[in-house]
Amino acid sequence: AAAGPAPGEQRAAGEEHEEDDLGYRLFPERHKQPQSFLARSLFTFHNRCQVMLRMTLDTNPHARLLLEAMKQSGCTVFNDRHFSCEDCDSCVGGGFDSATSQIVLCQNNIRHQSQMNRVVTHELIHAFDHCRAHVDWFKNVKHLACSEIRAANLSGDCTLMNEIARFKFGLKQHQQTCVRDRAIRSILAVRKVSKETAEKAVNEVFDACFNDLEPFGRIPHSKSDAKRAFKDFQNRDRYNANL
Repeated sequence: AAAGPAPGEQRAAGEEHEEDDLGYRLFPERHKQPQSFLARSLFTFHNRCQVMLRMTLDTNPHARLLLEAMKQSGCTVFNDRHFSCEDCDSCVGGGFDSATSQIVLCQNNIRHQSQMNRVVTHELIHAFDHCRAHVDWFKNVKHLACSEIRAANLSGDCTLMNEIARFKFGLKQHQQTCVRDRAIRSILAVRKVSKETAEKAVNEVFDACFNDLEPFGRIPHSKSDAKRAFKDFQNRDRYNANL
């Protein structure tokens, strides 16, 4: 999953490549006219994507917390408006299109509910950052790096079980190592910059952004962690009201 495309934006000054499609090559349907409702309804991948998305939004504590936090920040998320199931390049599961404030879910690549949960959470973190801060996604690679660090850290991308499934068995600071690696990979997927540029951006903002745990207040290593974070978030206003 990656924070990605927006049409008509210019690349950052000083980047090594003359042309940068800002990640749109990974999301080819972004430039196409949408299919009719009937055509999409007959497409199995699209149906499966919509069903799994609804399940995530209704039941996943990570997603529910982020939706509530965005609503409180003045950015209410609507299923039909802010999510789009589309075919994508095989290397990505989703993306956040800041030009349309829309989350792209790669219906041809998301095959399991647990994967949908992680992708939606990852992209909602980008959407939350877009809502609460003046993120310059396209001209400031450090802004992109910070959101990628937060998304990898808070979405469940780097749980120990997921790392073991990737055949990565290091236990010492595995969370930090995984977050750093995935943030760099995400930047390289959607921006035509060198690996050195991506690594430099991630290293410069890593400590501050790794420790920015909003709106969770903790790193949710499991669903039970996320449920506790959601409950704590719901109780914030109650405590303030009683002061």
